[in-house]
Amino acid sequence: MEVRGASIASLAEAVRSRKVRARELAEAYLDRVAKLDKALGTYLLVDGEGARKQADAVDKAVAAGTDLGPLAGVPLALKDIFVTKGVETTCASKILRGWIPPYESTPSGRLAAAGAVFLGKLNMDEFAMGSSNENSSRHPVRNPWSLAHVPGGSSGGSAAAVAASLCAGSLGTDTGGSIRQPASLCGIVGMKPTYGRVSRYGVIAFASSLDHPGPFGRTVDDVAFLLEIIAGRDPHDATSVPAPVGRYREAAKAGVKGLRLGIPTEYFGAGMDPEVEAIVRSAIDELGRAGAEIVPVSLPHTKYAIGTYYLICTAEAASNLARYDGVRFGHRAKDVHSLEEMYTRTRGEGFGLEPKRRIMLGTYVLRAGYYDAYYGKALQVRRKLADDFTAAFAKVDAIVTPTSPIPAFKFGEKTSDPLQMYLADVMTVAANLAGVPAMSQNCGFTKAGLPVGLQIIGPTLGEEAVFRVGGAYEARTEWHKTLPPDAAGGAS
Repeated sequence: MEVRGASIASLAEAVRSRKVRARELAEAYLDRVAKLDKALGTYLLVDGEGARKQADAVDKAVAAGTDLGPLAGVPLALKDIFVTKGVETTCASKILRGWIPPYESTPSGRLAAAGAVFLGKLNMDEFAMGSSNENSSRHPVRNPWSLAHVPGGSSGGSAAAVAASLCAGSLGTDTGGSIRQPASLCGIVGMKPTYGRVSRYGVIAFASSLDHPGPFGRTVDDVAFLLEIIAGRDPHDATSVPAPVGRYREAAKAGVKGLRLGIPTEYFGAGMDPEVEAIVRSAIDELGRAGAEIVPVSLPHTKYAIGTYYLICTAEAASNLARYDGVRFGHRAKDVHSLEEMYTRTRGEGFGLEPKRRIMLGTYVLRAGYYDAYYGKALQVRRKLADDFTAAFAKVDAIVTPTSPIPAFKFGEKTSDPLQMYLADVMTVAANLAGVPAMSQNCGFTKAGLPVGLQIIGPTLGEEAVFRVGGAYEARTEWHKTLPPDAAGGAS
């Protein structure tokens, strides 16, 4: 069976109907990883032995007439931020190198219970801190459409692996755009659900009030398929939402006739690449032709979103990363003579530049005398941003914007200026601050052959509305069928 570009549903059906064995699928993907990933760098760990054992178990169950679940035999991969029992989990950081977790994250555990076969752990920006996947402690990830360009971050490995058909689907996390931005830059679909819709249990924390686990796939149906499995209440996560899981795959087929789609003026303006704006506006026109009513809306506090986000996320990061001190797990500096020396040397050796930068910023804004002026004020502005979305969703069913103001940029282009790198998330961070669901899907290509993403934002627990819009657009276009070359050349 040809796995390049194959959908999750088609693979699951092929295994279920015995047209192909799960072991054959696993081998096909492992072969592609062996041939292509040296150039792309999407995997940090390939678990060939584990994948083959899981696939053999699926084949045995199928032969016995046992139903192992809707994903039985489908080869998936996980961002290396998801804790996996018995399999090294590092968050792409030296400080966790060699850590073998004793338990499984809830999202990966639910995929396993549905019969998925895991190929390995995917590369990322260290501790999910970055927008380009240039911050991994091991090696960067390259964009399958052009090796000279970044795949986006922090879930760059998860997005690039799906785009290059090195797995059928994957999981990532989105703290300020880390699913949607790489999905946009790699030309696939990526979904950040409502905060609490997917459990964070076993997902290594960056910023606890902003972290959203979510799926990547080639199509809207792929992502809806995965989200139906991983979503739902989890007693291990007090912030998980008890609301019933929606019928996302059905919603993706429902069309947009009668829906009101808001177009925020604040998301179209200075700093946007003219090609990106033209492609996104063309996609919006297509949704209008599909039967949606296009309505202008305003999100007036958008201009404060980036500043607010980086105050809150760095404060939470400084707190969350304090646990990596050489005492309980992970890296410990050698030849130390005091507790203070162990702390400072362990953290100095283990953390990369970007986590250090964010730890220092977060520690500063949480200091006595600065808390109210910075972190406290940011929390107040966060409320204003959430109120903007509430007001907009009183008038419209979903909001449509570009995902990124620019297509994929070249390696090294923004590394010398952290502020410019942070601005890559200017159109995605507000949805995290408000906790609302948002998805990115491919809506075209620049003249240089680089993908452009369309972002669809829904109200709290409004994933069905997001999937309705995404599914309707995908049904009327062919962009999702375009695949990057196996030997990426493309844009330059």
